[in-house]
Amino acid sequence: MNGPDSGVTGTVTITLDGTNRSLRIPLMPGSIGPSVVDIRKLYNELGVFTFDPGYGGTAACESKITYIDGDEGVLLHRGYPIEELAEHASFLEVAHLLLNGDLPNAAQKADFERGVLRHTMLHEQLRSFFNGFRRDAHPMAVMCGVVGAMSAFYHDSLDINDPDQRRISAFRLIAKVPTVAAWAYKYSIGQPFVYPRNDLGYAENFLYMMNAVPTEPYVVNPILARAMDRILILHADHEQNASTSTVRLAGSTGANPFACIAAGIASLWGPAHGGANEAVLKMLSEIGHVSNIPDFIDRVKDKNSNVRLMGFGHRVYKNYDPRAKIMQRTCHEVLGELGIKDDPLLDLAAELEKIALHDEYFVSRKLYPNVDFYSGIILKAMGIPVSMFTVLFAVARTVGWISQWKEMIEDPSQRIGRPRQVYTGPTQRGFVPLDARG
Repeated sequence: MNGPDSGVTGTVTITLDGTNRSLRIPLMPGSIGPSVVDIRKLYNELGVFTFDPGYGGTAACESKITYIDGDEGVLLHRGYPIEELAEHASFLEVAHLLLNGDLPNAAQKADFERGVLRHTMLHEQLRSFFNGFRRDAHPMAVMCGVVGAMSAFYHDSLDINDPDQRRISAFRLIAKVPTVAAWAYKYSIGQPFVYPRNDLGYAENFLYMMNAVPTEPYVVNPILARAMDRILILHADHEQNASTSTVRLAGSTGANPFACIAAGIASLWGPAHGGANEAVLKMLSEIGHVSNIPDFIDRVKDKNSNVRLMGFGHRVYKNYDPRAKIMQRTCHEVLGELGIKDDPLLDLAAELEKIALHDEYFVSRKLYPNVDFYSGIILKAMGIPVSMFTVLFAVARTVGWISQWKEMIEDPSQRIGRPRQVYTGPTQRGFVPLDARG
């Protein structure tokens, strides 16, 4: 969207029935996609609000970062198709793209990677935070606490009005969140923390910190490292979803970036958002065998049952999720590299996909496989426990969150978020003394 100062594509006239009051509202164009109706003067002029639960039909901000066409199955980052980025770019190249607007040249790439690598270690006193959690604490709880606490350790980058401090905070978050995530995992299984190695790539380093132990050398499989890098790219940003909107809303108050990202992590924790791939594995385990699929499908179609087909359909995509196709290919690469030829979960997934793509019930409802459908199988095959699935999502999405936060802070039209409501409670009534209440 080019904003209110770049011209309008037309107007919409709203007239209140039974009155002579009307308002001509400008249509604001996007560079691609639909125009939007600028309703900012609606209340002042007509005394009414819009009602849009879930904000499904409301543009809450102007952004140049990510574009989605759900009907056509298109996902662009700064204009680049996700398919091309996942195939040809590294995660840190995509991070540079999201943060700065363009893919880096060779010198910019080296400088950006240096900026990230300089910040991979955590302040040593942060180690004590982990000891304050129960050993069986969910890793996402640890992530929320430790990332939020980082603002108490990095005072020199909390001035959100200073571009240099915003840049340093971005480097710190992108670099340190994988270390926090890996340490949360190590803490949960009782193994010693593994420090990052700056001679490794971003995804490679994360897998190293997750799997290495001090007693023996550990070499990261390059096929698995590339698969992890691709998973991170596919989850890096996804427009104004729940967690990104949470980060922007928190950031609109002037909160520091570490607090804003911690808020995003908390939002991502919800099973309807970041926990969807975990739900796919649970569903496949409950089905158990390919022979049980027909009965499962019948229960999915039964409107009186509460059985849902997890990993299919999307709030935005009404076509095949473009990330799902890449994830499917990556799934086969990983299983092939690990020698997993007859994986029952993959057999179940393949059969479910086949049915869903040809059964009129699912086709008519546009319930196509989404990115979560295969990602859980890949992560399980790589030895990553289910409790870490959403944590890994947070590692990837941190770059999108900080890019969206940075864009919001630099937007001169940015103001504190303040949604309105339709009040449906009691009208005004007088106070009744305690002894007079029935």
